[in-house]
Amino acid sequence: MTSTLAPATTPVISLRGLTKHYGTTRAVRGIDLEVYQGEIFGLIGPDGAGKTTTFQILAGVMEASDGVVTVLQRSPRDARLGIGYLTQQFSLYMDLSVNENIRYTAGLRQVLPLQLEARRQKYLKLMNLDQFGDRLAGRLSGGMRQKLALCCAVIAQPQLLLLDEPTTGVDPVSRREFWEILSTLVTEGTTVVLATPYLDEAERCNRVALMYDGKIHEVGTPHQLKQNLGLHRLELRLDELAAAEQILLTASQSADAGPLADVQTFGDRLDVLVPDLAQGEATIRRLLAQHHLYPKTLDLGEPTLENVFVTRLRQQGAAPPYLPFPQSNTPGASHQRPLASPTAAGSPPQPPPAIFARQLTRTFGSFTAVKNLDLEIHYGEIFGLLGANGAGKTTTIKMLCGLLEPSSGEIALGGETGDLRSAALRRRIGYMSQKFTLYDDLSVLQNLEFYSGVYGVPRQLRRERIDWVLETCGLVGQESLLTGRLPGGWKQRVAFGAAVLHQPDILFLDEPTSGVDPLARRQFWRFINDFARQGTAILVTTHYLEEAEQCNRMAFLTMGTKVAEGSPSQIKAAQPGQLVEVSVDQVQQAAELLKTWLAPWRVSIFARTLHVVLDAPPVEIPQVRQFLQEAGMPVRSLHVIPFSLEDAFIGIIQRAADHQHT
Repeated sequence: MTSTLAPATTPVISLRGLTKHYGTTRAVRGIDLEVYQGEIFGLIGPDGAGKTTTFQILAGVMEASDGVVTVLQRSPRDARLGIGYLTQQFSLYMDLSVNENIRYTAGLRQVLPLQLEARRQKYLKLMNLDQFGDRLAGRLSGGMRQKLALCCAVIAQPQLLLLDEPTTGVDPVSRREFWEILSTLVTEGTTVVLATPYLDEAERCNRVALMYDGKIHEVGTPHQLKQNLGLHRLELRLDELAAAEQILLTASQSADAGPLADVQTFGDRLDVLVPDLAQGEATIRRLLAQHHLYPKTLDLGEPTLENVFVTRLRQQGAAPPYLPFPQSNTPGASHQRPLASPTAAGSPPQPPPAIFARQLTRTFGSFTAVKNLDLEIHYGEIFGLLGANGAGKTTTIKMLCGLLEPSSGEIALGGETGDLRSAALRRRIGYMSQKFTLYDDLSVLQNLEFYSGVYGVPRQLRRERIDWVLETCGLVGQESLLTGRLPGGWKQRVAFGAAVLHQPDILFLDEPTSGVDPLARRQFWRFINDFARQGTAILVTTHYLEEAEQCNRMAFLTMGTKVAEGSPSQIKAAQPGQLVEVSVDQVQQAAELLKTWLAPWRVSIFARTLHVVLDAPPVEIPQVRQFLQEAGMPVRSLHVIPFSLEDAFIGIIQRAADHQHT
C-alpha cells in the first residue's frame, strides 16, 4: 500500500490491523489507516469491498474481530456520542415531520432542549429546509431527505461524521449543495469520512483510500493518485466511433498492448489511456490509418479518479466479465421495426423515430409536471434525459412507454400512435424503473424466469440468456439467493438483465446505475453501447453526469420544461464564459466572500481549491484576484479549466431558474 505524509497531529481515527470476519468470510483484512482533524476523507471501492463493515466498526455499531481501533482517542463504543453516522439506507421515519425527526434524534443523542432549538434553526437554514419543518419526511424529494438525514446526524455537533454513500440517488444540484454543507461543517471543526460510488465527487476529498477485497491498497490526495497512475488520457473524436473502438480495444487486449492501456467510449468520443504520450498517439494514428480511419481531433486530457479506480482494480483482477449478449438468429421482436418512410425523390428513405413526442404535457391538478415537451429519439441512439429531482423525467418516461396518459400532446412509440399498451408493442420495449421492480421474495433465478415468460423470450433462448445475466452479474452458483438480500448495486445489475432478456427494440432506463460501483457501471455502459449498436433506441436518466457523457445526445429538463439539447460536447461548448480553478489558503472563507459578489451557484469548493464560473473572464479574473487580496486571502494560482458536464448542467439549470424568477 502506498500512502502520503499526513500532519504530525493526533489522528481522529487510527486503525492498526483492523480485521472483521463472519464465519469463514473475511470482510475486512488487516487495515492500517489514519484520518486527521479537519479532513474530508474518502473511502472508495467496489461493492463488497468492506466499506460499510468498516463504517459500522468505526461507529461502534459492530465489534472488530481483531486489530486496534481508536476513534477520538477512545474505543468506538465509548466515542459514540462524538460520532455522527449516516447509513447507506435512509435513517429517517417517513411518517414523522422534518422537525419530529430532528427532535427524536436529538433525544437519542442527549442534546439539551436549549441547545436543540438553536441548532435546529441553524442546520435547517444551512440545508435550505427551514421552510419545510412541518412536512412529512416521506413527502420530501430524495435530495431533501438526504439533507434532513445529514441534519439529524449533525444535530449533536459530532467531532466525527461518517457518511456511507450519502448522495446516491441525489441530483447534481442537491449533491453540490450537500458538499457545500460538508465544507461548512469542516470549518466548524468536524472531520468527515465518507464512501461514495461517484468518483467525480471523490475529487472533492482532501485524501482518498482505494479499498478492495477488504484491504486498502492506496492512499493519497486525488492529484497524487492520478499522478501515481503513470498514464495519460487522450480524447479521440471521429465519425466511425464503433469501428475505432473495436480496433483499439483489440490492440489494448493483445499480449503486447504496450502503448494502449485502456479504451472506453464516452458518447461522441473515445478515451484512451497510454503510458507514453508520444508513442500512444503515434500508435492510435497508425492503427486507425491501417483501416482508413482518421481522427478529427486527438486531444490530451487529465486522467480522472475513475481511471485510477478502474485501472487499479483491473490490476487486482477485479473487473467483472464482459460477455456479448446472446443475439437471436431468428426473426423476432427486435426485427419488427416499422418500415422506412418515403422521402423526396432521390433521397434515401428515412425510418421513423423510435420515440417521438410533440408538445407532450402532463398535469396533476394545478401542478404541471411536464410542459410542451418535444423529443425525437432514433434507433441505435442513446439519449439522456437529465434534470434535478422533480424535473419531470420519470413522468415523461411513464407517458412515453404507455404507463401514464398524457394530458395533451402527441406520442409515437416504435411507429405506433394508437394503443401504446398493446401486447405486441410491449414485447418490443424494455423498462428498468427508478425503483427496483424485481420481486424481493423470489430468488434471482425465479425473477429471471418470470420476466423471460412475461416478455415472451423463446424457450430455446431462455436458458442461454438467463445464464448470461448470472455470469455478467457474478452470481453463478448463487442464483437461488433471495433477490431482497442482494446489495443495491447487485440488484441493479439483475434488474438490467431482466429488462433486456427479450432483446428489445426500445429500452427505457430510469437511473439504472444508482448505487453501482464504477467497475460495474463501466460494464453497464458497455452493454448499453452494444445494444445501441445493434439498433436499439435507448432513453436513459442519470444523476451521475460523468456517465451521461456516454450519451449520443441529451436534453436537460427543469420544472418540466426542456432548456437544452445536444451532444455532450455541444452542450459544454455552448456554455458562456469560462470555469476557473482558484487556489487559496482559506478556501471556505474565500468561497463565502465570493458568494457575496457572485451568484452562489457560480462558486464551489473542490478540496483545497475553488471552481468559479465567470461570464466575462478578462474583466472578472483581475477582480477576483483583487477582491480576495484586499480581504487578506491572496490567490496562490488561478487558471482556466474545461467545463465538465456537471458544471454545464448546473449553469443551465440555474440560469433557467433565474430567468423564470424574473
